[in-house]
Amino acid sequence: MKTFRSQLACLLMVLLSNGCSVGAYSPTVDVLGSYFPAWIVCIILGLALTVVTRQILIGLKVSPYLRPAGLVYFCLTVLWTLGAWLVVFNN
Repeated sequence: MKTFRSQLACLLMVLLSNGCSVGAYSPTVDVLGSYFPAWIVCIILGLALTVVTRQILIGLKVSPYLRPAGLVYFCLTVLWTLGAWLVVFNN
């Protein structure tokens, strides 16, 4: 039983450390000479696009039908953020 637990622990450590490869890098963006993590840029872009989408939905008078509004706009932010990541950093 003890060897099974140690083998299971070893397998779990290998699976969890799979993303820690030597060739992996953290994508950064050069903004005015300073390097920012790419996910920060994508979140800011996602928030900005969500505000634009909200204004368009208000202009089309669709906004009152989007309930619960907090969940809808949170999902829009996630959608725009992940979309920006895929478009800009499609590696």
